[in-house]
Amino acid sequence: MSIDKFHTISSTAVPLPIENVDTDQIIPARFLKATTREGFGENLFRDWRFDKSNEIKAGFVLNQDIYSGNILVAGKNFGSGSSREHAAWAIHDYGFKVVVSSFFADIFKNNALNNGLLPVQVSEEFLADIFRAIEADPGTEINVNLEQQVIALKSSGISEYFDINPYKKECLLNGYDDIDFLLNIKDKIARFESERA
Repeated sequence: MSIDKFHTISSTAVPLPIENVDTDQIIPARFLKATTREGFGENLFRDWRFDKSNEIKAGFVLNQDIYSGNILVAGKNFGSGSSREHAAWAIHDYGFKVVVSSFFADIFKNNALNNGLLPVQVSEEFLADIFRAIEADPGTEINVNLEQQVIALKSSGISEYFDINPYKKECLLNGYDDIDFLLNIKDKIARFESERA
């Protein structure tokens, strides 16, 4: 599966200031029957977005018209729990390109990177700055530059550097999954093999 190329994004953001959000809250287990990546977005945070009668919960952030954008800003320890790849699928399928948090569960982080979703880990102080900015103005835009590995609040100009695995960075910049990456360097692999025959 090829993924969309990612270089920079400037977008408003949806704030989810809840810590320890696990994968079952992101996409409940009862929705894991499909084997393709499409369609999971409609059940993202299903039990927080809808009540037992399938009525919209007006208080939940994804149901509030004042918040929109391709960036989800979440509390500390996002994506804990099971290793289900469907959590990353659901977030991406809903339309988010970036998730920002001060800490990600390792398996979720890797699943996100493998599926074209950029997890940006920032300091707790910077995360608090983002939440404050969005609370003051839901139209606040965030700029994420993958090449420079910098995230910035456009209104104030404050920014922070973020880490990313160099291999995963190259894949995102070029729109490669693991197979695409290998196909792109097949000549180098063949040369390496021939030199050692």
